Amino acid sequence: VQLQASGGGLVQTGDSLRLSCAASGRTFSSYAMGWFRQCPGKEREFVANISWNSGSTYYADSVKGRFTISRDNAKYTVYLQMNSLKPEDTAVYYCAADPGGSGWYRGVHDYDYWGQGTLVTVSS
Repeated sequence: VQLQASGGGLVQTGDSLRLSCAASGRTFSSYAMGWFRQCPGKEREFVANISWNSGSTYYADSVKGRFTISRDNAKYTVYLQMNSLKPEDTAVYYCAADPGGSGWYRGVHDYDYWGQGTLVTVSS
């Protein structure tokens, strides 16, 4: 499956953004999908994920209550709604696909397919 992330940009503290990740291939609907982010000089970190049927979602503590992950299997797209953005949310955001589907796994190495990343910059 190929993934294409979009929606990043430059915003101010407290603003909102919605990231999208469009997938190719019908297998999308059976995959768990995740969002990760990476700051320069730091390791890629988990942000949120969602199971194949949207039955379960999980968030990093740093974004819980502010970010919401969702998916539309009919459109082969996963979203990340980001509210109340903070400067520490500044990073390149990547979407990723886990063929396992359950959403139980949240490590970088658990995801087989990755999008190219979209930059989110939050100014103070």
